Amino acid sequence: MGSRSTRRGRVLRSTAVVAASCLALLLNTPVVASAAPPDDTAQATETTALGGGSFPGDWPSWQKDLSGSRSNPFERRLTPANVGKLKLKWAFAYPKTAGTPHSQPAVVGDTIYFGAPDGHFYARDARTGAAKWDFDLSTVGPAGYGAVVQDGAAVSGGKVYFGDGRGYFYALDQRTGKLAWARQIDTEVAAGVTSSPIVFGGRVYVGVSSGQNILGKTFPCCTFRGHIDALNAETGEQVWRYYTVPEPKQNGTWPNGVPRYEPSGAGVWSTPAIDPVTRTLYVGTGQNYTGSAGNYDSVLALDITTGKARWTRKMTDVDTWRIECSARTPEDRQYCPNLDDGTALDFDLGAAPNLFRAGGRHLVGIGQKAGVYHVLDARTGKIVWQRQLSEPMPSGGLSGIQWGTSFDGQRLYVSTYMGRPGTLFAINPADGHIIWKTPNPADGCTTGGAAQYPAVCQLGHGPAVTTTPGLVWLGSMDGKMRAYSARTGEVLWTYDTITEVQGVNGLPGRGGAVSGAGGAVVSHGMVYIHSGYMFTPYPNPDHGSVLLAFGL
Repeated sequence: MGSRSTRRGRVLRSTAVVAASCLALLLNTPVVASAAPPDDTAQATETTALGGGSFPGDWPSWQKDLSGSRSNPFERRLTPANVGKLKLKWAFAYPKTAGTPHSQPAVVGDTIYFGAPDGHFYARDARTGAAKWDFDLSTVGPAGYGAVVQDGAAVSGGKVYFGDGRGYFYALDQRTGKLAWARQIDTEVAAGVTSSPIVFGGRVYVGVSSGQNILGKTFPCCTFRGHIDALNAETGEQVWRYYTVPEPKQNGTWPNGVPRYEPSGAGVWSTPAIDPVTRTLYVGTGQNYTGSAGNYDSVLALDITTGKARWTRKMTDVDTWRIECSARTPEDRQYCPNLDDGTALDFDLGAAPNLFRAGGRHLVGIGQKAGVYHVLDARTGKIVWQRQLSEPMPSGGLSGIQWGTSFDGQRLYVSTYMGRPGTLFAINPADGHIIWKTPNPADGCTTGGAAQYPAVCQLGHGPAVTTTPGLVWLGSMDGKMRAYSARTGEVLWTYDTITEVQGVNGLPGRGGAVSGAGGAVVSHGMVYIHSGYMFTPYPNPDHGSVLLAFGL
């Protein structure tokens, strides 16, 4: 199980370009957040760093910027003083048969772009929800299961880039929604794109993951190899590919006679980050499905020009997990050969990395499902500090750090998933010191819509963390979306998404757990979230899941 994304650029040929790139990096990974509004020069540089076609205050990709900050320093309309006045402005409801969303929106200018569980990708007016265009994924490749958006889009250079659950990757015209190109970047059974793309220097970088390890014991597990690809942004042509494990070979059979292949797995679930100065891409990987080899549970630092590793750092000695490792019967447990030795862990590095500078060093931080936040020297991969924020559950890493974390220029903000309870932390980036921590409010399951479903509700955080000046945004499995004080950790605003709403598209809807695989997008005075999450399924027979848009 696990998490998400990737990008590229050209050789820098002049001192002016190098200087601009250095400034872009500093803006995306500041040591201290500016107290004053950014000036025009800074805003123009951020636009350049995002790959063009984006303006200050936009949220054009899953991680917001190349450094993976998940922070919008240009958001000045929403403040700790007025956030309590946020109201629902519009909602978009999905058909009740469509399932739950898995795609974080992107906002550029006056338009919001988002994938839906109904097999469509939409562009709507960001202020009103009015329709602009929609694209039907079933028009590409064979129809059937998996033709849904599994990642968050990246908007750059006049195109919208995203992937789906069948392993297809798309580029649409940003203005019209017309297909520019599409290609299937992995044809393995159950391969899909949950990694959100990152665009830089004329290339799109994206990772590929798989669900082969949850297909059951009748499947010849497993032949999937995780990889990260660099694609030409204009044509979709593959420039390079980095495989995370060696090619799987048959090694006998499983107890039922089905062929057994190994090593396999180490999918790339999450979006990468890019340092444009050193031209290095950073991303985490998942666990092995079979065998024990390759870059599983690892941080990768890849040269964006060639795809070759500058360094890799493995965070778990051995970790081989498939669905049978959670089985209760002795027969099924035979399909988890490493269960007895305690290495069936499911400790993916599924959270997206953060690049930042602290203590005079360029650092890369990343959360793991083991509940540890790791900080490494970005140049060498050497561990600088580590902080255990939750203890892993016996059946795997669901208590740990699931998706994304945020850096606002002063502090790191990290949340734990089912951390008993899940907790939001503010951390000193230089040494890992915990400045404050706020557990998921204890009344989360006894108030609002969640109170009707005590057997379903849990106090944990599936979504990624987002920050804006003075505020931290985080949703919960209890169905509540919350804004916290970045200074103290106090809850300043709460909205219960387990509430019936009428969608601007004419359908009724109701949220559930605030959706994981992404988090809140805060742009131009508005907050956007998906509510309804397959891993915390609140009964909802009459309404579909929802995209919710809030403003003052």
